[in-house]
Amino acid sequence: MEQLLLLIFLPLAGAIITALAGKSAKIVSTVISVASLGLALFIACNFIPDASTQFEANLPWIADLGIRFHAGIDGISMLVVLLTNLLIPIIILSSYKYDYKNPAAFYALILFMQAGLLLVFTAMDAFLFYIGWEAALIPIYFICAFWGGKDRIRINMKFFVYTIAGSLFMLMGIIYLYLQNPAHNFDIQAFYALNLDSAQQGWIFWAFFIAFAIKMPIFPFHTWQPDTYTAAPTHGTMLLSGIMLKMGIYGVIRWLLPIVPTGVQDWSCLAMVLSIIGIVYASLIAFTQKDAKRLVAYSSIAHVGLISAGIFALNQQGMQGAMVQMLSHGINVVGLFFVLDIIFSRLKTNKIEELGGIAKLAPQLAITFLIIVLGTVALPGTNGFIGEFLLLMGVYNYGIWAAAIAGLTIIFGAVYMLRMYQNVMLGKTNELTITFTDIKGTEKLVLYIICALIIILGVYPKPLLHLTEASVQHLLEQVHQKLTSVK
Repeated sequence: MEQLLLLIFLPLAGAIITALAGKSAKIVSTVISVASLGLALFIACNFIPDASTQFEANLPWIADLGIRFHAGIDGISMLVVLLTNLLIPIIILSSYKYDYKNPAAFYALILFMQAGLLLVFTAMDAFLFYIGWEAALIPIYFICAFWGGKDRIRINMKFFVYTIAGSLFMLMGIIYLYLQNPAHNFDIQAFYALNLDSAQQGWIFWAFFIAFAIKMPIFPFHTWQPDTYTAAPTHGTMLLSGIMLKMGIYGVIRWLLPIVPTGVQDWSCLAMVLSIIGIVYASLIAFTQKDAKRLVAYSSIAHVGLISAGIFALNQQGMQGAMVQMLSHGINVVGLFFVLDIIFSRLKTNKIEELGGIAKLAPQLAITFLIIVLGTVALPGTNGFIGEFLLLMGVYNYGIWAAAIAGLTIIFGAVYMLRMYQNVMLGKTNELTITFTDIKGTEKLVLYIICALIIILGVYPKPLLHLTEASVQHLLEQVHQKLTSVK
């Protein structure tokens, strides 16, 4: 219990210390984030990969309303806890070359967001989950609003309205479940045990699904994403794409499937169709992008669409693939946005047609960028392969045609990502790119770490699969048992 409480509250305490640290905020936030990573690794090393909930904290909070500070870690949450604590120090390190205005506030907001994310990924109480959900939104809103690019206020407002609207739907669903619970508490197991009819499950499905679909995002709830990813400061984009969208995926797995399995079964076909439309639509739009950062934003929608399809296939392969791909996607997309940030910091543009020949001047950047691109397009031997393979297997078991169309993400992704790499890194240098310099210092450190993770997890993914297997299997058994009992 103590380890989990420390894991959640260390970033929160770190945010307060960082806010008061002034010019030392960058160093202080780095120390706090590395300490959080060390604690997460300690917990992972002591985690028993079975279906049980471990390191559980269950303390009274607002007793009159049946609200408890109930949090714990199983195989499903362990993976995203590791992802969060791994990416935060990488994101902070990647910002070292910048002198952000008011750095104390900037780094404090990152750590505050980390605390909210960890609360979401460990909450066993629906009210606590909702608090974490909203707490993670507040800092990223201010990061985008204060340090974003051109037209950031309008774009950020759209993002805020989308996410708040989704959150309100989810809150209505949570309150309804609380009222249906005879124990009048928000405990996740009590919600799992509720016997709701088909109509009740149907509307609760949509209340939760809209909130999660916006956060992921999947078609047609995605329209906030490309503009926000482009206008946000790069490190805000990394937080959004690398970790925050995983809140939606995790929410579907942890809260939606076990609570309303009949609702999921009734609407899974539509959810699958929306996911697959998103894959094809986002891929086709990516082909037309002239801005590399915007291209990566659309590629993220396509990859998340495949993850969503794997989840709604409701089988072991699809769910395992979704878990592994959450981690892989987070690592890869942070790497992609960091490379583009390096290019922008030197040349002040991400316009693909204005670039070219960078590999001749920056061979280390070219090699690391290629490894990240290959991981993104799921080349065998990279971290992206095993997740996409399992996802496609899961979707294939759901339906051959669904797998055939969803599989286009691999073909399309390879085409637009490799073409982007070719146009940016290869060919002849021009008047703009001739002055380009290779990576150095923390740029090297961050890219080397990311490339090492891509290769290591690609060559030896067994620990990740072993970590989540029992929990995923147990969750699916719960879902199928409830479906069988209804029949």
